[in-house]
Amino acid sequence: MFARRASSAGGQRGVTLVELIVFIVVIGVGVAGLLTVTSPIVRDSADPMLRKQMVAVAESLLNEVMQQPFTYCDPDDANYFSATSTAGCAGVSQDKDGAAALTTPTPDAPTPETRYGAAGTQFDNVADYGGFSRTPIDDVAGGNPMPGYTASVAVARAGADFGLSASAVLRVTVTVQRPGVDNFSLDGYRFRYAPRN
Repeated sequence: MFARRASSAGGQRGVTLVELIVFIVVIGVGVAGLLTVTSPIVRDSADPMLRKQMVAVAESLLNEVMQQPFTYCDPDDANYFSATSTAGCAGVSQDKDGAAALTTPTPDAPTPETRYGAAGTQFDNVADYGGFSRTPIDDVAGGNPMPGYTASVAVARAGADFGLSASAVLRVTVTVQRPGVDNFSLDGYRFRYAPRN
């Protein structure tokens, strides 16, 4: 006959307290690691949408600027279509070749222009936009504001980049900012085809 022997291993069921504690610690460390990896992903999941909005605002404003004429004289000037240099302007040229636009009216110059002015006082030349900045950015009529977005425009002479006279080409840089998101800048070049615009 066979005698039944009690085995210490065969009689145990379940896990010991030490094994249970080690298991809980290992799982806890694993879950904590996963949370630290996924937390930034979840937090920044809207970033692509914000980036696309910044690109759309920059493209829209750059297109608006690039659609304007780039001439020697202000489009309100009597010699606007025929001037071949700033000296050919009937009034003050407002230095439309990339320098700062006129900020105060003079007897022989038009009223200062803004992006949001009434008809006849709105920006009407590429260089008018130099130094423009707005928070929040909106459309030309002042509607459809984009809260939290700042847009600014810089206009600089860039003819030397193409082997031309400095005032023959303007580089337009549109920068869009949103707090907590990197800035986005977009450059465009506008060549002068004066006296045509």
